[in-house]
Amino acid sequence: MSWSEVGDLIAAFRSGAISLDELADLFRKRRWVRARRLEPASIADELEQIDPALPVPSSIDEVTAAFDRGELTRQQYRTLARAVAESIDADSA
Repeated sequence: MSWSEVGDLIAAFRSGAISLDELADLFRKRRWVRARRLEPASIADELEQIDPALPVPSSIDEVTAAFDRGELTRQQYRTLARAVAESIDADSA
Protein backbone atom coordinates (compact mmCIF):
# COMPACT_ATOMS: atom_id res chain seq x y z
CA MET A 1 0.00 0.00 0.00
CA SER A 2 1.46 3.35 -1.00
CA TRP A 3 0.84 6.67 0.63
CA SER A 4 1.69 8.97 -2.28
CA GLU A 5 2.16 9.27 -6.01
CA VAL A 6 5.77 8.08 -5.60
CA GLY A 7 4.62 4.81 -4.07
CA ASP A 8 2.02 4.39 -6.80
CA LEU A 9 4.67 4.95 -9.50
CA ILE A 10 7.02 2.42 -7.92
CA ALA A 11 4.13 -0.06 -7.72
CA ALA A 12 3.39 0.52 -11.42
CA PHE A 13 7.04 -0.19 -12.23
CA ARG A 14 7.06 -3.35 -10.13
CA SER A 15 3.90 -4.61 -11.84
CA GLY A 16 5.44 -4.05 -15.27
CA ALA A 17 3.02 -1.27 -16.24
CA ILE A 18 5.94 1.13 -16.83
CA SER A 19 9.64 0.55 -17.49
CA LEU A 20 12.54 1.74 -15.36
CA ASP A 21 13.38 4.36 -18.00
CA GLU A 22 9.80 5.63 -17.96
CA LEU A 23 9.79 5.76 -14.17
CA ALA A 24 13.11 7.63 -14.08
CA ASP A 25 11.75 10.10 -16.64
CA LEU A 26 8.64 10.67 -14.52
CA PHE A 27 10.85 11.19 -11.46
CA ARG A 28 12.92 13.78 -13.37
CA LYS A 29 9.75 15.71 -14.27
CA ARG A 30 8.09 15.84 -10.84
CA ARG A 31 8.62 18.24 -7.96
CA TRP A 32 10.01 16.54 -4.89
CA VAL A 33 9.20 17.21 -1.26
CA ARG A 34 12.41 17.91 0.63
CA ALA A 35 13.28 15.15 3.08
CA ARG A 36 15.68 17.38 4.97
CA ARG A 37 14.79 17.56 8.61
CA LEU A 38 14.98 20.77 10.62
CA GLU A 39 17.62 21.42 13.25
CA PRO A 40 16.31 19.74 16.42
CA ALA A 41 14.93 22.19 19.00
CA SER A 42 15.16 19.73 21.89
CA ILE A 43 16.70 16.42 22.87
CA ALA A 44 13.36 14.74 22.13
CA ASP A 45 13.43 16.18 18.59
CA GLU A 46 16.99 14.96 18.16
CA LEU A 47 16.09 11.44 19.29
CA GLU A 48 13.12 11.38 16.94
CA GLN A 49 15.38 12.29 14.02
CA ILE A 50 17.79 9.46 14.86
CA ASP A 51 14.97 6.96 14.38
CA PRO A 52 12.20 8.64 12.37
CA ALA A 53 8.93 6.71 12.39
CA LEU A 54 8.13 7.02 8.69
CA PRO A 55 9.76 8.25 5.51
CA VAL A 56 8.71 11.71 4.37
CA PRO A 57 5.91 11.10 1.80
CA SER A 58 6.64 12.24 -1.78
CA SER A 59 10.36 12.55 -1.03
CA ILE A 60 13.44 10.50 -1.82
CA ASP A 61 12.70 8.77 1.49
CA GLU A 62 9.99 6.75 -0.27
CA VAL A 63 12.42 5.56 -2.94
CA THR A 64 14.94 4.61 -0.27
CA ALA A 65 12.25 2.81 1.74
CA ALA A 66 11.28 0.79 -1.36
CA PHE A 67 14.93 -0.21 -1.79
CA ASP A 68 15.20 -1.12 1.91
CA ARG A 69 12.12 -3.34 1.57
CA GLY A 70 13.75 -5.15 -1.37
CA GLU A 71 11.31 -3.73 -3.93
CA LEU A 72 14.15 -2.19 -5.98
CA THR A 73 17.54 -3.58 -6.87
CA ARG A 74 20.67 -1.57 -6.15
CA GLN A 75 20.95 -0.56 -9.83
CA GLN A 76 17.27 0.43 -10.03
CA TYR A 77 17.66 2.49 -6.85
CA ARG A 78 20.75 4.24 -8.26
CA THR A 79 18.92 5.05 -11.49
CA LEU A 80 15.92 6.48 -9.65
CA ALA A 81 17.99 8.36 -7.06
CA ARG A 82 19.95 9.97 -9.90
CA ALA A 83 16.66 11.01 -11.56
CA VAL A 84 15.43 12.52 -8.28
CA ALA A 85 18.71 14.42 -7.87
CA GLU A 86 18.47 15.75 -11.42
CA SER A 87 14.92 16.96 -10.74
CA ILE A 88 15.92 18.68 -7.49
CA ASP A 89 18.96 20.26 -9.17
CA ALA A 90 16.82 21.58 -12.03
CA ASP A 91 14.28 22.91 -9.56
CA SER A 92 17.01 24.72 -7.60
CA ALA A 93 18.44 26.47 -10.67
